[in-house]
Amino acid sequence: MREIQLHNSLTGKKEIFKPIVPGKVSMYVCGITVYDYCHIGHARSQLVFDMISRYLRAIGYQVTYVRNITDIDDKIIRRATENNEDFRALTERFTAAMNKDFAALGMQTPEHEPRATDYMDQIIAMIQALLDRKFAYAAENDDVYYDVSEFEPYGRLSGKKLEDLRAGARVEVDEAKADPPDFVLWKAAKPGEPSWDSPWGKGRPGWHIECSAMSTTCLGNHFDIHGGGMDLKFPHHENEIAQTCGASDAQFANYWLHNGFLQIDEEKMSKSLGNFFTVREVLEKYHPEVVRYFVLNSHYRSPLNYSDKQLDEAKSALDGLYLALRGNVADGSNTVDQGLVELFHQDMCDDFNTSAAISRLHQLATIVNEAKDETERAAYVAQLVQLGGILGLLQLEPEEYLQSDRNRSGKTIAREKIEALLYERDTARASKDFQRADEIRDELDQNGIIIEDGVDGTSWRRK
Repeated sequence: MREIQLHNSLTGKKEIFKPIVPGKVSMYVCGITVYDYCHIGHARSQLVFDMISRYLRAIGYQVTYVRNITDIDDKIIRRATENNEDFRALTERFTAAMNKDFAALGMQTPEHEPRATDYMDQIIAMIQALLDRKFAYAAENDDVYYDVSEFEPYGRLSGKKLEDLRAGARVEVDEAKADPPDFVLWKAAKPGEPSWDSPWGKGRPGWHIECSAMSTTCLGNHFDIHGGGMDLKFPHHENEIAQTCGASDAQFANYWLHNGFLQIDEEKMSKSLGNFFTVREVLEKYHPEVVRYFVLNSHYRSPLNYSDKQLDEAKSALDGLYLALRGNVADGSNTVDQGLVELFHQDMCDDFNTSAAISRLHQLATIVNEAKDETERAAYVAQLVQLGGILGLLQLEPEEYLQSDRNRSGKTIAREKIEALLYERDTARASKDFQRADEIRDELDQNGIIIEDGVDGTSWRRK
């Protein structure tokens, strides 16, 4: 098994990854709150952990990947009320939309996708354990709160101090909690809201407790990796640690991984700021593999700025890889220099440095383009396809990708029309009507079609 170094947010440094059970990896990743369509910022986070899961499997680990679905919270209730819609109908609709978007982006389905509403018994049991162990208290308004002053390591993940949190707290007129940094575990039911029975009366869980209950139910109180976006480090992940460790003296997760923000004009993309693009909006203009390439061509912990220019550059680069494959056969039965393969794995084992790993794909593509010997070229093509597949790239036949009708301008021209014009152009060239042949080339160019004449005939692809 290859040695991997991970940047552990809990310690702030790279560490050699040592799974609890040799050869097996348990990983929990915070998923989506399903009240709207997923935006491209959500896609970045989930593509990152899809990549991590894929790579761990590729090098021989047996991975149990859990990604939750939050299907009850304030945003869901508010949106359902606005729509005059049952919250279950709302969450089912947007869960289906999420699954469709993620499948389009080539994400593999996790082993478990727990939904919060299916884990009410486990949530209530964890809250009761926190009450019994004096880490929580019931307030006069029938809410149940976590008492952060009872958990000495609070702030270890985020680096925040209780005195600073208290000093910066906003005063609420009807605040029932004893201390400003305390957070809600159970919310007493309000008229017309969804609710569940509990020892403290009808109500629903706070957001943080959901993940603690789902992760430990699916993976146990001690597992390998917990992941999510940088925005979840505080308060969500900090509170998860406090809850889970408080309820059972659990060790919880050994390694905490956080991906950087996706930004628009150097500002975090989010629904609350209104500066977001949904996955489906982006996929109307760009091929899903282009989006995947765009995300993975940056280190997962780095901020990533979104723009059409960046996507165009990603498309051009991915086109280059597919053009290297076009017209070539992959044959991995022959031995060739494994140097780039080893460098690819060294990059990936260095905290999943996908940007460097992708550069190895382009180096392989150059070798393919320059190879004179067909047997050698076929072996390098096989390497390129195999390594690209580890990242979820180069999953299609070259013609299928290069002739896809997704392009930035949104222009489309039917394949039948393209083939008819190419046939007419071939006929014009054969009869030396070069003016008509050039007119057809120009017409295709104006419709976003590039044609390339070669010894084996004419091929075409979309810009």
